[in-house]
Amino acid sequence: MYAISYDDQETLTEFAENQGVHFPLLSDIDSKVIRQFGILNEQVTRNDALLYGIPYPGVYITNEEGMVVAKFFHDSYKKRESPEFYIDAALGQLNLDENAPQVSGGDQDINLTIAVHGGNGTVRQGIVRHLVVRFELPEGLHIYSPPVPDGMIATQITIQGPEGFALMSPDLPATEKLTLPGVAELNVWHGTVDLVYPFFATGELASECRPLDVPSIDIKVTVRYQACTDRECLLPKTENFTLSLDLDVIDTPA
Repeated sequence: MYAISYDDQETLTEFAENQGVHFPLLSDIDSKVIRQFGILNEQVTRNDALLYGIPYPGVYITNEEGMVVAKFFHDSYKKRESPEFYIDAALGQLNLDENAPQVSGGDQDINLTIAVHGGNGTVRQGIVRHLVVRFELPEGLHIYSPPVPDGMIATQITIQGPEGFALMSPDLPATEKLTLPGVAELNVWHGTVDLVYPFFATGELASECRPLDVPSIDIKVTVRYQACTDRECLLPKTENFTLSLDLDVIDTPA
C-alpha cells in the first residue's frame, strides 16, 4: 500500500508522523504522475494557489500482477469509502462483520439478512457505508429483478432514514436469464444474493464542525420479494426491519 500526493517530502513526513501513517507516502510535487493517471482536479485552477495540483481523492486496488481490479473516486475529500470496501475489492467478495448492526428475516427456506457494512456500523459525515440486503436461497429457488410481467413480484427494497441520511445508487449483482413457457424472458438471482445500498451522512446529520445532535439514528428497511421455482411461485412477502446505528463522535473545539 502507498499513497501519492502533490505535497513535498517534508510535509508528507510531518503528516505521517502526526497521523501514525506507516505505509509509504510518495511526493509528486509537479503533479506529473497525477496528470498521467488523468485524476488531476481540473476544478482547481492556478488562482487557487496552494490547492493547485491536487488530484481527485481516490483509491486504486490492484492484484499481485499490478493490474487494477477496482477503483474508488469522489469529487470531494469529504466523501470516501470505508476501508473494508478496499479489502472486499481485493478479495473479490463481500465479508460481513458479525459484530456490526444486523437483523434477520426470511423463513425456514430463505435466509434474509439486513446488515450495515463498514466502520462497525457507525455513521460519520461523508464516510460511505453499505447497507447490505443478503438473500440466501436454497437450490431451486430464485427471486426476480425488475421488470416482471403482471402477476409476478420483483424484488423491491425501500430504505428510509432521517434528514441528512444520503443514499447513493445501489450496487446490484448481475442477473441470469430465465425463460419460461408462455412468459417473457425474466431476470433472476439465485444462491447468495447481496443487494448493496451505499449511504453516507451529510453535515446536516453528522458534521465535523459541531457536536452531534443525537447519538444514534434509526434506518427503516422494507423488503418485498417473491421466491419461485421453475414451476411455481411462493406467496409474495413483505418484511419490515429497523436498524439502530450509532453516529460517530467527532471531537470539536469547545
